[in-house]
Amino acid sequence: MVEFIIFGVVFLVIAITLAYCVRIVPQATAYVVERVGAYHATWHTGLHIVVPFIDRVANRVTLKEVVKDFAPQPVITKDNVTMMIDTVVYFQITDPKLYTYGVERPISAIENLTATTLRNIIGDLELDETLTSRDLINTQMRSILDEATDPWGVKVGRVELKNIIPPRDIQESMEKQMRAERERREKILQAEGEKRAAILTAEGAKEATILRAIAEKEATIAKAEGEAAALERVYQAQARGIELINQSNPTNAFITLKGYEALEKIGASSSTKLIIPSQLQDISATVAALSEVIKK
Repeated sequence: MVEFIIFGVVFLVIAITLAYCVRIVPQATAYVVERVGAYHATWHTGLHIVVPFIDRVANRVTLKEVVKDFAPQPVITKDNVTMMIDTVVYFQITDPKLYTYGVERPISAIENLTATTLRNIIGDLELDETLTSRDLINTQMRSILDEATDPWGVKVGRVELKNIIPPRDIQESMEKQMRAERERREKILQAEGEKRAAILTAEGAKEATILRAIAEKEATIAKAEGEAAALERVYQAQARGIELINQSNPTNAFITLKGYEALEKIGASSSTKLIIPSQLQDISATVAALSEVIKK
């Protein structure tokens, strides 16, 4: 029975010792190991053995990219405007040894370094520049932080200004300015629309006038051409009639009769005055002769 108890105790001690000595390092993690109080090695993914009472794991470091959202920090711009800005820093530990021994409380050190760097950069910018130069500020901060954290085994990959919160009175002034700017743009757009509409109306009236003038011109030309064609046919008919008369060798009596018919037509008008010649007998004789010719 005593031997069984001793065997059990020995087995338990061996199990505890093995559990303490055997360490499994997971993926994307590194262990910083000290031996007798001094740095010994950096263990990466896999199985490792710790010498009891001699070795100890001083720090467990993640090798994944770390995202830290730091609290808002008060900063003063070049034109003496105090605002609150909070930043987000993306960094990765590249050297676990430097990260462990390079600086006390590395995260706090990065936060303080971020705050001081932000104040230095914003101090050289005015309010409007600060609000419109986020990319420039992010780039400058990343460059400065990356260089400053190299001795700590940290690689800063990205820095973002999460929020820029100006004072309340500045926010109200900015809102009024934005409202005025929107109203100004609205009036400009409305004026441009009215101007465009007036131009289109004027152009439409102009085109309509031109089209009416062209239509009237074409109608006048067509009317003139029609009248000319009608007159041409009348003259052709008269010429044909004269030609036929000439071909028939008319007598003087026939010609005189036609002249009297023309006088008759002229006298039919109320505005025409006829003067009767004194040789009325000659006229009568001529009419009688014409009558005889017609009877024959």
